[in-house]
Amino acid sequence: MKASELRALPVNELEAKRNDLKEEYLRLRCGHVSRQLADVIMIKKTRRNIARINTVLNEKQKQLSEATKTDEQA
Repeated sequence: MKASELRALPVNELEAKRNDLKEEYLRLRCGHVSRQLADVIMIKKTRRNIARINTVLNEKQKQLSEATKTDEQA
């Protein structure tokens, strides 16, 4: 998933996607430990998608805090 696609989503959907990916990451890690996982690269991809979502969420939070600061100053 691209960051530009993630930026178009609202915060609540991003948080839901992040939670889903965290659950998927846990399942992948458990599968890897028990030697049931065929595609190990999926662990890396899932971890990076979680990081992308966290980055977009942090950007949105920063924009909100800056917007409230400018409203307070006005």
